[in-house]
Amino acid sequence: MELLKSIVLADGTLNDEKILKKEILYKGMNGKLVERFFVSPTKSYVFKPLTNNDQLGKEVWVNEHVLSLFPNIYPKMVSYSANPNDPNLNWVIFEDLGRLTHVFNEETVFGVTKLIAWWHSFDSKEMDIPLTGPKPPFKDILLEVTLKKAVFIKLLPLLNIEKKMIHRLFSLLEGVEFSEKLVLSHGDLHLGNYAVVNNRMVVLDWEHAHLNTPYWDLYHVIDMSHPIFPKQITSQFRGEVLKVYLEHVNDMINTEDFIREYHLFSAVFSIWMILLILKDLKSNDGKWSKEQLEIQLKETESSLRQCVNFL
Repeated sequence: MELLKSIVLADGTLNDEKILKKEILYKGMNGKLVERFFVSPTKSYVFKPLTNNDQLGKEVWVNEHVLSLFPNIYPKMVSYSANPNDPNLNWVIFEDLGRLTHVFNEETVFGVTKLIAWWHSFDSKEMDIPLTGPKPPFKDILLEVTLKKAVFIKLLPLLNIEKKMIHRLFSLLEGVEFSEKLVLSHGDLHLGNYAVVNNRMVVLDWEHAHLNTPYWDLYHVIDMSHPIFPKQITSQFRGEVLKVYLEHVNDMINTEDFIREYHLFSAVFSIWMILLILKDLKSNDGKWSKEQLEIQLKETESSLRQCVNFL
């Protein structure tokens, strides 16, 4: 849409003279602002500049090559600029889905889990989908957690976690071989990236899409904590979500092995997250408040305890 392209200045920022008003939705990792802007009192769009320089070109690529094959579960891209030489000149304009409410409840979690099962069943062999996302691959996370076992155990007095529980987990991890199955993964499916809008589940921010283990998306929905979107998970609800996934994924899966391996995956990822959160608390760089990080830490501790107790 040429009209929308004219609303963006040559430097890759919105032209305030051509819009009625705008409002900040969130700030990206590189400090760029994602904004809702109005072209009339009733018509608005979402302007998203490149929010992570490492994802240059990926937002447009995934919209054109992956999401174009999806049902109506994502905001449509209506205009964009792609410049491989200047990150500032890369931006996308999306349809505005309205004000989203991100609630962690049965409706939203079961709804997004059914969609995860669908795109995990998607045949992605013919697509040149990236093999890496915004975080290290799980094999690197597992290696880091294993190497930092002694460091983590020394931190246990600060955490609400029993030492014998952690020793038991590491004994279970000895010699374990996680499934190497790869599926299309959203990559960053925290609570802020999905919502119900007018009785329709929508999934946002697909620029981190890549191939990964099925547990990656499931962990982000079930057990991944986030400073802005607090949530509480119980062992019973975790089991119900995994059951929904297994009922809807188009694959022959040994249910018992899958559920056990998910809990091992979650426990390892939660230790890695705890180490990151403690590092953020120590650095106190102002990105998240101390209160937000402490809540995030407690949520992650709880997930770790529950998953190890299940095992």
